[in-house]
Amino acid sequence: MAKIVILTGAGISAESGLGTFRDKDGLWTRYDLNDVATPEGFARNPALVHEFYNARRKNCFESEPNPAHIALSRLENYYEGEVLIVTQNVDDLHERAGSRAVWHMHGELSRAKCADCDHRWSAPLEMTPGAPCPACNSSATRPDIVWFGEFPYHMDDIWDALRAADLFVSIGTSGNVFPAAAFVQDAARAGARTLELNLEPSMGSHDFAEARFGPASQLVPHWVDQVLGA
Repeated sequence: MAKIVILTGAGISAESGLGTFRDKDGLWTRYDLNDVATPEGFARNPALVHEFYNARRKNCFESEPNPAHIALSRLENYYEGEVLIVTQNVDDLHERAGSRAVWHMHGELSRAKCADCDHRWSAPLEMTPGAPCPACNSSATRPDIVWFGEFPYHMDDIWDALRAADLFVSIGTSGNVFPAAAFVQDAARAGARTLELNLEPSMGSHDFAEARFGPASQLVPHWVDQVLGA
């Protein structure tokens, strides 16, 4: 059975109201990333970090999956082969759309973890500094998010999946954040066909055998229809 590996980035969730790093008036513009998206920032001011991620969690909770998320769920349900989504996003819109095979390489807003014992659990809507870890009672509770300088999750499994893929599709990514920016090259070397679906050409667009440009909510359902022969 043919295997499709799909990488999704911020562009697939933008039409659900979840901004990207580059939105000029987005949530990210009101914070210095060194303060809210690094281990050092958390050590300096955990209250600020929790404030930032509480706002992101609330924004995510109030958002809904868009037609692109729903189309990928339909692909997983009706495709005769295997479909795996590897996402750079920390929202849960893929899951809420019905997708089951989803690997979050940058963590999840809906999860918390202990910086001392590495225990993970479901995060409340609002997290606070000093909240105890349910496993070790340490007050080192933090969002289960991969920050700058930390290693993404599932990487060994992701590389294996890319090298076993028949088709690699990148949706809504900028193509300038590693290691995800190298996925297309790795998949292509292993013999996979490659396709980019993006609002505009990414930094690595030239590495794809085929590219289509436009809003994800239009491109992805159309592509899924083609794959399923709808």
